[in-house]
Amino acid sequence: MAEGTVQSIEIPASPDFIFEVLADLEQYPQWITAMREVEVLERDGDDRPRRAHFLVDAMIKEIAYDLDYEHTPPLRMSWTAVPGEDIRQMVGSYELTELEGGGTDVVYALMVEPEFKVPGFLRRQAEKQLIGTALRGLKKRVEELSAG
Repeated sequence: MAEGTVQSIEIPASPDFIFEVLADLEQYPQWITAMREVEVLERDGDDRPRRAHFLVDAMIKEIAYDLDYEHTPPLRMSWTAVPGEDIRQMVGSYELTELEGGGTDVVYALMVEPEFKVPGFLRRQAEKQLIGTALRGLKKRVEELSAG
């Protein structure tokens, strides 16, 4: 990945459980604040999303884009954007590593290049905010599902 943002969080659950939460794209609007809509357009032979359409509130404007997914359960889920009206390039991934004492280290990497002009430092700031919010939302979602 060229220039992007990487953050991590420790979540008290197994990689398998976290991977299942991550692969359930239709539920993203429940735990990712800016996510407005998700539609899975195509699934692979294991019924995991292969291509999905997203509508996101990006503060400046709503952004629509399609992502193509690759899955290596339960350790990695990655995606690349189909170039479109709002996104020139997007590459991202979740990497899950089981920790010795229990729990999972989740690393989220993201690089976004929008089709509209945004100064580099603002783009990186937006990536950091998006990743941080998504990781905290993921942890909360996993903890809620584990408890109930």
